[in-house]
Amino acid sequence: MCKLCVFAGTSEGRRIVDFLRQQDALITACVATEYGGELIEPAEKLTVRSGRMDEPEMEEFFKNERFDLVIDATHPYASAVTENLMTACLNTETEYLRLERGGEDAPESAVCFPDVPAAVEYLNGTIGNILLTTGSKELGAFSGITDFAERTFARVLPVESSITACREAGLKPAHILAMQGPFSVGMNSAMIKSVNAAYVVTKESGKAGGFEEKALAAMKAGAKLVVIGRPESGAIGLSFGETIELLEKRFGFTAKAKVSVIGIGPGPRSGMTIEASEAISKAECLIGAARMVESARPDQTVFEAVSPDAITDFIRNHNEFSRFAVLMSGDVGFFSGAKKLLPKLDFCDVTVIPGVSSLSYLCAKAGRSYENAVTVSLHGRDVGIVPAVRRSRLVFALVGGENGAGRVIDELNEAGINSVIVTVGERLGYDDERITTGAVSQLAGKVFDPLSALLFENRSPESAACGLPDAEFIRNADEKPVVPMTKSEVRAVVMSKLRLLDDSVCWDIGAGTGSVSVEAALMALRGKVYAIEKKPEAVELLKENVLKHGLKNVGIVEGTAPEACRDLPAPTHAFIGGSSGNMREIVALVLEKNPAVRIVASAIALETVSELTACMKEFGFTETETVCISASKARAVGSYSMMTAQNPVYVFTMQR
Repeated sequence: MCKLCVFAGTSEGRRIVDFLRQQDALITACVATEYGGELIEPAEKLTVRSGRMDEPEMEEFFKNERFDLVIDATHPYASAVTENLMTACLNTETEYLRLERGGEDAPESAVCFPDVPAAVEYLNGTIGNILLTTGSKELGAFSGITDFAERTFARVLPVESSITACREAGLKPAHILAMQGPFSVGMNSAMIKSVNAAYVVTKESGKAGGFEEKALAAMKAGAKLVVIGRPESGAIGLSFGETIELLEKRFGFTAKAKVSVIGIGPGPRSGMTIEASEAISKAECLIGAARMVESARPDQTVFEAVSPDAITDFIRNHNEFSRFAVLMSGDVGFFSGAKKLLPKLDFCDVTVIPGVSSLSYLCAKAGRSYENAVTVSLHGRDVGIVPAVRRSRLVFALVGGENGAGRVIDELNEAGINSVIVTVGERLGYDDERITTGAVSQLAGKVFDPLSALLFENRSPESAACGLPDAEFIRNADEKPVVPMTKSEVRAVVMSKLRLLDDSVCWDIGAGTGSVSVEAALMALRGKVYAIEKKPEAVELLKENVLKHGLKNVGIVEGTAPEACRDLPAPTHAFIGGSSGNMREIVALVLEKNPAVRIVASAIALETVSELTACMKEFGFTETETVCISASKARAVGSYSMMTAQNPVYVFTMQR
């Protein structure tokens, strides 16, 4: 097992320690102060050593520990420490690696100096308050500024040594700003304005040191930026990403990024859980749609992406970051992109953090329990809301697009479902949130925000039992040729034999008027039904019946089976109501698509009965059943009622 030492005086140093704690290695992290040690998370094979060392002490330490590699991740301005480390490693024949923080160009409006004395000389020729953001070490050198105690404010770490350095330099308590970063542009700008600073002094500390945020804040607040350049260390450094690559090659380590997939709730950061907010703060890079990232008010690097492939490609190709936060709207387990993303993140250390779903939020606003609610997502999906609302007491719907909520309400109103009570939640969680409640007929024709969710309350839902009355279907019974229809009594048996699930994919072959297609689609609301029919007049009736029942999960395929079915998705279930003499070929194709498919077929002609009997034997089904249904219906004959028999129908069930 290798043994490594990291001088982790910077955020990059702590990131290297985070990477190494995942590897099979013994790690020692050296920090100058106890406060620096508190910033490093403990681990089983990690030792944290606090306290400053001079060059002889470093040599003694390296001789005793015999490290395979020492990584110098100290501050770019700690040139004396870097020189001591290089000398100590050379004298003890210890391998040395410098991790160099990337630099950033100062804006053209800034004034730059090679060291503190040059900056002090410049500031002595100015008037106005000064905000020092260079830390506590150089305060003694800055004390040479004219009227130092009156003009100067120092932002330092909230630790005793920093406060002591401020007092020794002669700063008044009111001029000491003891704070721990990181600091956003807004926070920096507010601080500059609060002390009325005309000058902001900073080191060129790179992105990790918040240089960009300080530069932008100074410009925003109208202050002059004074930049002190980096000292020459004599060491050739590698970037964070290059350091990780070297460690992987040198010791066979594997970079495993920490990824938090976070449900941020319905709106802004105030609606996030504490766990979600903390994970966002710790992340070095935020990923998500523009609205998601904006809600987090980030100070970190941002990558706007929605598709799972784009997100995983970015994480895989950016090893300069070790902690990512992927932001998802609402809750990660409720109609979320996390479902497709998580399987692709198998190369990462993933934490899933739930959020407040729009369902729970809207139901809370409406004072309703959602334990029995039917949930439907219409966001980017062509799903029929009509059957769900007709058959359920409570339906929650996510909508998307321009006036998506208005279109759904209008659709229900046109379908005659106008007494259902609907609650519309617009911009949930935001300051301009609006909740509107009324009957469908009252809200029809209105325009709502694209960020809306809907809650439907139906006090008189329709029965979900199969075997709809024949009168529920449009027919051409008075025309020639008559389009056949599977009657209610037979259809009830067929549906019970199919055993559809709510997400089944069902083929209805020889669909006729579409009575079985409609019933199947009502059962498999989250699935898909393909109605295959060769007769043009039947296809038109199919379209009318599908439209009448408000179904969007029925695909109508015009043509003769099996040829018309070859490009369809594999079915989980199939009903064969008409075969045009191609029964064996149809069964063979269905089994080719899915060997475990459940097949139900109906037959009136004895020839069809014979074909199905042969198929049951030929294709090796392990579950088979044949039922003959003879139904009679009463009809009025004068003042009496007489039973009229329907044709007997054979129903075959087959499954391997």
